[in-house]
Amino acid sequence: MPKLTVVGVGEFEVPAGKRLVLALEDEAKVDQLHACGGNAACTTCRVEFVAGEPDKMTEAEKQVLAARGLTGVRLSCQILCDHDMTVKCISRLAGSGRKGVGDRPADDITPPPVWVAKS
Repeated sequence: MPKLTVVGVGEFEVPAGKRLVLALEDEAKVDQLHACGGNAACTTCRVEFVAGEPDKMTEAEKQVLAARGLTGVRLSCQILCDHDMTVKCISRLAGSGRKGVGDRPADDITPPPVWVAKS
């Protein structure tokens, strides 16, 4: 099982292949935002990688990050926990002014992933 380390929160064993956004909620108990329901549409599920950043991303993630001019962050809804990683949660319900984190994302990445190189 991959190890997920969340800065300031702790270390957690995560089922292999679980979406990072769900691991942050379920295992780490972080109030991670995902306003669009984990569909790579809103960027509220942003995280910063400290270690273990995947070298691939979904085409949907690449497009939405580019469209919003975001660099140095990744979308937790588009990442699978298939290796050890360390992240900072930078988009949380606390302090956001939102009423909730968003609808729970599906177990599988949506839209269906087309994998591309990160750069």
